[in-house]
Amino acid sequence: MAIKTIPLREVEEKVENMYEAVAVMFGQARLELADRILDKAIQDVESDEYGMFDEVEETTPETYEEKEKVTTSAIGKFLEGEVTWRKPDNIE
Repeated sequence: MAIKTIPLREVEEKVENMYEAVAVMFGQARLELADRILDKAIQDVESDEYGMFDEVEETTPETYEEKEKVTTSAIGKFLEGEVTWRKPDNIE
């Protein structure tokens, strides 16, 4: 995967300051990671046969699936306007 630069002008157009942008992108990345962990746990439970102890399944080049990093995905969604957020009421 190639490293891409983040267009700061586009980020500045969406938020009041860069700290807010980083917090929003971090929150989105954390949500996506939690979703991936949950999906993996559900797949593992569905594929388990209860009452049997199977060997640990090895990952081979044929079964390996490369996924986009959650931070890359979160930044992309932020820049495309797919992420919504709100500020707490007590912060001025």
